[in-house]
Amino acid sequence: MSLTDKDYRITMDDIVREGHPILRSKVAEVKFPLSDEDRNAMDNMMRYLHESQDDELSEKYGLRPGVGISANQVGLDRRMFAVLFTDVMEEENPTLYEYKLFNPKIVSHSAAMTYLPDGEGCLSVDREVEGIVPRYEKIKLKAYDENGKEMLLKLKGYPAIVMQHELDHLNGVMFYDHINAKDPQQEPAGVTIQSLW
Repeated sequence: MSLTDKDYRITMDDIVREGHPILRSKVAEVKFPLSDEDRNAMDNMMRYLHESQDDELSEKYGLRPGVGISANQVGLDRRMFAVLFTDVMEEENPTLYEYKLFNPKIVSHSAAMTYLPDGEGCLSVDREVEGIVPRYEKIKLKAYDENGKEMLLKLKGYPAIVMQHELDHLNGVMFYDHINAKDPQQEPAGVTIQSLW
């Protein structure tokens, strides 16, 4: 079985690690209607996120918890990613973001920027990387669902950060590319930026 087969269980063994060339590649657009392979792969990616966030299953299968996973992180040359998370800034009744996004792109963004004070992590990076990763505070993201229907997502704060991280993957960009190499805790100059909390 492979991860493009129905009901394949993605584990950490399937996650491509930094240094693999596909993580530095701008991957190919998905064609509609979806092939069975693309549909199955996306379903399996979403399943990974669900299982990785389940304490019992993540321990059983040795999964690192993830809030997003892009196709090239599992070795596929496809512009698609899955996300599953709640907005950490909403304390009461937080919004659930569960999306399978195909051919996503940012169509507009704020001038103001933000960042996670504890930095970002990545399933493809097996080490701690400290530093400020500047992200747009607000974005409008255009993408297609699995039926080829166009959607426009207006996102700000944490949801915007997660989406930008995953979109970067599809363009061959790693989160630490945004960190100031000389001074990792240095905020970028000439922009309005503040920590998310």
